[in-house]
Amino acid sequence: MKKYSFLDIFQEHPNGDLSPKETIIVNGLKFGKGVSFTQGLIFGGVDFHNYKYLDIAAEKNEEGTLIIKGFYE
Repeated sequence: MKKYSFLDIFQEHPNGDLSPKETIIVNGLKFGKGVSFTQGLIFGGVDFHNYKYLDIAAEKNEEGTLIIKGFYE
């Protein structure tokens, strides 16, 4: 398990939306770079805006996809 900075994994757009910078898996659901998360929108059981700027616990699988396991407070 590795600790990542939130902004190493997510890009924050001028309108406040968040997008993953690489393909991620959250609770078994895969999201690519083209996905945009608005505040209040829940993907894989998570509203990423609730964890904005917290460090992320994650690991890469054999394909190089980042699997998010949790957030540090």
